[in-house]
Amino acid sequence: MSIPQLTCPVCHLPLQAVDNSLRCDNGHSFDRARQGYWNLLLAQKKRSKAPGDNAEMVQARQRFLQAGYYAPLCEAISELLQAQLPSAATASLLDLGCGEGWYTDRLQRQLGCTMSGLDISKEAVKTACRRNKAITWLVATGADIPLAEASIDAATLIFSRLMPEPTARVLKPGGLLLVVTPGPGHLLALRKLIYSEVRATSGFDPASQLAVQFEPVMEQTLGFDFTLDSSDAIQDLLAMTPHGQRLNAEARARIAACNQLEEQADFRLALFRKRH
Repeated sequence: MSIPQLTCPVCHLPLQAVDNSLRCDNGHSFDRARQGYWNLLLAQKKRSKAPGDNAEMVQARQRFLQAGYYAPLCEAISELLQAQLPSAATASLLDLGCGEGWYTDRLQRQLGCTMSGLDISKEAVKTACRRNKAITWLVATGADIPLAEASIDAATLIFSRLMPEPTARVLKPGGLLLVVTPGPGHLLALRKLIYSEVRATSGFDPASQLAVQFEPVMEQTLGFDFTLDSSDAIQDLLAMTPHGQRLNAEARARIAACNQLEEQADFRLALFRKRH
């Protein structure tokens, strides 16, 4: 399995592997963590001491995803990339905002590609490392991706923040970017438990933010129902969504009293191609 060309987060020169470290020609050095990831997030790039998801959020997401509730989404992503990449097995992919690596791991195994997973949360990447040693796991920021210019065939962005310019920089000419966002009907039952009034939303459209660097290729929707059959599963779902930060006492009591939830997933998969 080949390794993507990593670049120094300080000076952006290529990094070379020396024993269990990475070094650039300017002498900047980075040691591999004992779990197997590379920490290329500079202290001055952090907005807090421990940016990104904390350990509790990471474990909640891991339990929820491992239970298979979102398996149809991962299958749809894999099928779309398989159809759009000329040779997925020899392609180089980057999963931006990879979190604890559930999607990253499954996509690498299904496609057989060279895969990198990047997240700003050290807790998330430490967990991801246990899944798949064939993946290059990076603690880094999507605002300054430590990969060589025009070195990636495709990137996935699953419920993460758009970074149009840095993403375009590391993609090859004509490279693909797949953006997955929630649609207006996503997690409607949970939202009804939290909010006294659930307002209809149009869903987020990434095309306007990406218009300068990318052209749209296709878009598809994916919807399916699933059942959360325990209060623990409901709490895990809540912990991995932004809604969990907005609970008042009444909403928290309603959710605590709920032991089963008939829920619906509503996703938008939008594929873009880097402009030449």
